[in-house]
Amino acid sequence: MSNLRLCRNKHGVLGRPRSKGNILFQLTGSIACYKACNVISKLVQEGCDVKTVCSVNALKFIGKSTLEGLTHNAVYVDTFEDRSALEHIELTKWMDLAIICPATANIINKMAAGIGDDYISTIFLAFDFKKPYLVAPAMNQNMWAHPATKRSVDILEGWGVKMIGPGTGYQACGDKGAGRLSEPDAIYKEIKKNL
Repeated sequence: MSNLRLCRNKHGVLGRPRSKGNILFQLTGSIACYKACNVISKLVQEGCDVKTVCSVNALKFIGKSTLEGLTHNAVYVDTFEDRSALEHIELTKWMDLAIICPATANIINKMAAGIGDDYISTIFLAFDFKKPYLVAPAMNQNMWAHPATKRSVDILEGWGVKMIGPGTGYQACGDKGAGRLSEPDAIYKEIKKNL
């Protein structure tokens, strides 16, 4: 899918509008993926250039065509797809800000352990920490309270990763407590503040 968006400047000449920020938006396997689409849509409407990376499990909750339609960019999933061998390095150079939204307990713990066995965790290992890296957790309250997750959050924050939330309230499983994805407006505002 073409990522070329054209508009006319004050002289009537067609060209690509200047981006208000290059955002790498990464989604992992959570029912909260539907909320992330709201954030992505707002960012694109605001004039940001957004590229998405999905874990395999994220695609069980949301389709590639939805993200391509919202961003006008291809969706990255497999590090070894054709023409993607070094794309994780190029994406870290291209982006002004990275966010994982929603971020599962699995990806948070994987990142803190330095494991790079999928696209998202590999990008994290290649990340330039002079740029902002945001994480918006979304998980069951017991997963959020687990000692492994608590330790991993502490490690990531010590490296400069910024957590957005999580919120507290009803969860998809029927529980009520901490671990719920923050509201889209709050996530959007945090991204804009850190750009």
